[in-house]
Amino acid sequence: MRKKKFGELEGRSVDAVTLESADAAVTILSFGCVTQDWRVDGPAGSLPMVLGFPVFESYLTASRSHGAIVGRIANRTKDARFDFDGRTWELTPNHGPGLRHHIHGGAIGLGKRNWAMETDGAAGTVLLSYRSPDGEEGYPGAVDFTVTFRLDGPALTCEMRGVPDRPTPINLASHTYYNLGGGGSVRDHTLFVDGAEITVLDAESIPTGEIRAVEGTRYDFLEPREIEASDPGREGLDINYVLRPGRDQSTPAGWARCPRTGMMIRVFTDQPGLQIFDAPTMTVAAPGHGGEQYLPYAGLCFEAQHFPDTMHHPDWPGIVATPEAPYFQRLAVEIARG
Repeated sequence: MRKKKFGELEGRSVDAVTLESADAAVTILSFGCVTQDWRVDGPAGSLPMVLGFPVFESYLTASRSHGAIVGRIANRTKDARFDFDGRTWELTPNHGPGLRHHIHGGAIGLGKRNWAMETDGAAGTVLLSYRSPDGEEGYPGAVDFTVTFRLDGPALTCEMRGVPDRPTPINLASHTYYNLGGGGSVRDHTLFVDGAEITVLDAESIPTGEIRAVEGTRYDFLEPREIEASDPGREGLDINYVLRPGRDQSTPAGWARCPRTGMMIRVFTDQPGLQIFDAPTMTVAAPGHGGEQYLPYAGLCFEAQHFPDTMHHPDWPGIVATPEAPYFQRLAVEIARG
């Protein structure tokens, strides 16, 4: 385990810790709990499996939540407000036409905060903590958040916790972009998602409330298929899958494989939803790993979460955490030759 200073934010050090195993090396930042780098060895040498930036300033100027833990509520909240506990809560609007909606926790959500970082060499873990005060980005109540990372062989486990001082909604997601080719486009990746339904979106990418079967649509990855073959019109993927109810959590909720390298990612989650996003409009000016420019389809996200805009759909699985029933999510991601 190696720790170093990666940058500075508001007079505080932004630190980077690299977890190492015989199969991988994964670097985590204190800024936003970002997974900054993930390396595996291949025939061509050390390959980066995630999109990230070699200098901290790029996370402030160019990042699209690259590698971050986002929230308090990940994904979209319609009109940047919700009704709860007898009143309407107004969140920071930062998304959509006219910046009407709320996404990934607001203008300075959890993914843009500098967390306290501790390491445990004996346990091989890094622990990050952040206290979100009452009213931050418009949310009710104060919440003590912790995120723990552990690397075992080819698998990175991430446990997210949030202990509020009163009932409040929490829905976190890891927003890491993966590219199993070490660069280029992910449209040649073969994809599987263990979800037979999606939450349908309107023209502004807000859920309508309808849940629809994927059978016969370009969203059907119950049988593994190439992303490019599923999307010849290049519309892109940015959709939440309703994971199969009662599914065995010891089996992947989703996986992908790159034919160029033979590398495979498997995602294990206890959450009911999985947002698949292949970044169809991404163009990032700041250079990434190895000087790579991140263009459309440069990365593939597996965002394990509760459904987007849940606070407007009370019949969906709830996201309200309480002091007696705090928030918890366990995510495990394995990258190995498949």
